[in-house]
Amino acid sequence: MSIQDFIKKSILESGAFDGASLTSIALGLVTAVLMGAVIYFIYSKFYVGVIYSRSFAITLVGMTVLTAMVTLAISTNIVISLGMVGALSIVRFRTAVKDPLDLLYLFWAITTGITSGAGMYLLVVITAVVMIGMIILFYNKQQKGRIYIAVIHYIGDEVGDNVIRTFGKMKYFVKSKTVRKGKTEMAVEVYCKDNDMFFLDKIRDLDGVEDATLIQYNGEYHG
Repeated sequence: MSIQDFIKKSILESGAFDGASLTSIALGLVTAVLMGAVIYFIYSKFYVGVIYSRSFAITLVGMTVLTAMVTLAISTNIVISLGMVGALSIVRFRTAVKDPLDLLYLFWAITTGITSGAGMYLLVVITAVVMIGMIILFYNKQQKGRIYIAVIHYIGDEVGDNVIRTFGKMKYFVKSKTVRKGKTEMAVEVYCKDNDMFFLDKIRDLDGVEDATLIQYNGEYHG
């Protein structure tokens, strides 16, 4: 048996690339649209980054639908599937993902589109339930406390020791300390529960402290 006969019998005549019915195409695309809207809502509701990007949220919906369309096209025609491989192989994405969590949503949208196009609707629903539950769980845990960067300018080494003692039993980590002509700038990563920032007033009242600034930080505490 030649290679051409093998391909013809094993692939072309196997029924794997038979034309999909209009009902399956419509159901796949509708599922992709609905699940894309769900991903859009979850991303908008539980976003914890610095700057919310509405365009990225809309992209998640479009990515889900387009991926479902590509999956439907590939599963119905071997010629189109080979053409897609060649076309997508030259596509290069240069947009940097600023938040690792955005990458999670992006992969969720892509995999949802693939499974919707493949007709695995139960898998789509189960995965969505697991993802939503996981995101809500970690979101609620993160909301119990927030991380801030306290930038303090003071004069004198003893003042710096007093500033450190002010934090008491709070979780903190000295990230940087810069000395310029007798003046010191210290950046401290602080974990605060329930937005209790009483320590900032204590620091400002210390003798030798010129100013203290508190900046919300969306990273993870590692002190």
